[in-house]
Amino acid sequence: MKKTVLFLVIIMLLCPMLFSQGTKEEATQNKVLRIITWAGYAPQELIDKFTAETGIKVEVTLSNNEEMISKLRATRGGGFDLAQPSQDRISSVVEQYGIYQPIDFTQIDTDQIDPSLLQSVKKNTLVNGSSYAVPHVYGTEGLVVNKAKAPGIKDFKDLLDPKYAGRVSYRLKRPTLIGQGFSNGYDPFSLYSDPVKYQAFLDDMEKLLIKGKPVVKTYWDNGDQLLQLLRSEEVWAASAWEQAGWKLNAENPNIDYIAPTSGALGWVDTFALPAKSENVSGAYKWINFMLRPENAAFFTNKETYGTASKDAVKFLDPAIAANFTRCLPPEVLAKVNWYPTVPAGIEEMEGKTLDKVKAAR
Repeated sequence: MKKTVLFLVIIMLLCPMLFSQGTKEEATQNKVLRIITWAGYAPQELIDKFTAETGIKVEVTLSNNEEMISKLRATRGGGFDLAQPSQDRISSVVEQYGIYQPIDFTQIDTDQIDPSLLQSVKKNTLVNGSSYAVPHVYGTEGLVVNKAKAPGIKDFKDLLDPKYAGRVSYRLKRPTLIGQGFSNGYDPFSLYSDPVKYQAFLDDMEKLLIKGKPVVKTYWDNGDQLLQLLRSEEVWAASAWEQAGWKLNAENPNIDYIAPTSGALGWVDTFALPAKSENVSGAYKWINFMLRPENAAFFTNKETYGTASKDAVKFLDPAIAANFTRCLPPEVLAKVNWYPTVPAGIEEMEGKTLDKVKAAR
């Protein structure tokens, strides 16, 4: 009996110590935020500012979509507290591997985020009724046009107009298929779930692009080649990213980026929570911090990528703000066709179509 009493006394004495130790370990963990992200997405200046505000140390691992998936699969969603995959690399990964956890949007200051972009990411990362990402960075593909030479080019399909023969360029890549599809009355993304219908769509694009081959000066392969073609005025119009158009516009005001009337094509890199994140509260603090307008503007001023923070434009450098105001205002963003997750097999189908177009004479 005495031994039992003594044992209980020892346990009672140890419990507060054990509880205290657990609390200390938890507090230590919550002072570190481990992020796996793209180069440039976590500027040191903002890391220092975040740490000063919150006391949380930020550890950054640079990566890309494939590596993020690989590292998180290996740990079943552990090892990092926050990740930044592209929105089209989330829902299928959640379904297959379960490496991310749903977003608690009550923890997100959604008033800071562009509404159309937020809804698009919610929709495109939806799995079993829950969304798995918050938008952070976006980019678009549309048209870069010399307006003095080709004022009539307003949409992707105009790149196939015979009156511009020898004066246009585009890539033989997926964006050309998708862009021409939207421009010619299709909704390619809605066909992803039906391989038969998607193949019929690809067959139509194959015929369209083969018929339009005489109009094309060249199929561009890299950004430097594209810039030189437009600078020299060998090419008057091309499908390309906004950064290319803005770079050329600074050199020649006649050249600029134009969002196609059928909608630009858009990619989004996001914030996502790994399934075994050990600092979820810190991750939500970082998301809200990075989407705060002045912080988001700091990122965009440095990297020139668009930000999901809707009021960041108020804090942008004048020249950069002018680009977004002129070419990607809210009404244009609302029409962007954002890339969803690509189902298995679609890329192979597209590749065969593009090979046929390339080989055709």
